[in-house]
Amino acid sequence: MPQGQVEVTPDDGLTTRQRRNRPLLAVHTGEMKGKSTAAFGMAMRAWNQGWPIAVYQFVKSAKWKVGEENALTALGRLHEQTGEGGRVVWHKMGSGWSWSRRRGSEVDHAADAAEGWAQIKRDLAAEAFGFYVLDEFTYPITWGWVDVDDVVETLVNRPGRQHVVVTGRNAHPTLVEAADLVVEMHKVKHPMDAGQKGQRGIEW
Repeated sequence: MPQGQVEVTPDDGLTTRQRRNRPLLAVHTGEMKGKSTAAFGMAMRAWNQGWPIAVYQFVKSAKWKVGEENALTALGRLHEQTGEGGRVVWHKMGSGWSWSRRRGSEVDHAADAAEGWAQIKRDLAAEAFGFYVLDEFTYPITWGWVDVDDVVETLVNRPGRQHVVVTGRNAHPTLVEAADLVVEMHKVKHPMDAGQKGQRGIEW
C-alpha cells in the first residue's frame, strides 16, 4: 500500500474529509506478542488528540502492573491537572468487575464477562469515550461468554465518532469481517526460542 495513498476511491457519497474521519473498528490478533502494546500506542495518539480513553481488560490478572497502564493512567492524571490530552479510564479484572480467573465455576466467569460487555455497551450508547481498547476481548467471544453477533452488531452500529480496537488471539471470523482494520501478528523470531524469559521494559 503506497504511503499515505488509498488504492481505491469508493462510490459511497462521502467527501474525502468525511471518509477520512470515519470512526474505525480495529482488530489486533495473531499468536505473536505486541497486540495489546500496539493498541495502547494508538490510545496514546488518541489521548494526544484530546479524546477520552477507556481501556477494558478481560483476561490479564488485576495483580499485573503493565507499563502501558502506568503510562496511560499518568497521562490521565496530567489531563486532570492541566487539561492537556484526554480523560483516561482503565478497567481491569478484579477492579470494579470481578473478571479474574480465580477459583469458581466457568459460569461465574461468563457472568462477569457479560457484565463487563454490558458496561461497554452502555458506554458506547452514551458516547462516553472517543477511543476504546477492548483488551483480550477475543477470548470471552471464543469461550462463548459473550455473543459474537451481539458484539459485532453493537460495534458496527455504535453511534457518533468512537474508535474501537479489540485485541487477542484467534479473533472470530465474523468480527474480522466486520472490522475496518485487521492486523495479524506472526512470530518470525523470539528470544524465548533461545531460552530467554521475558524481561522488564520489554514484556512489562
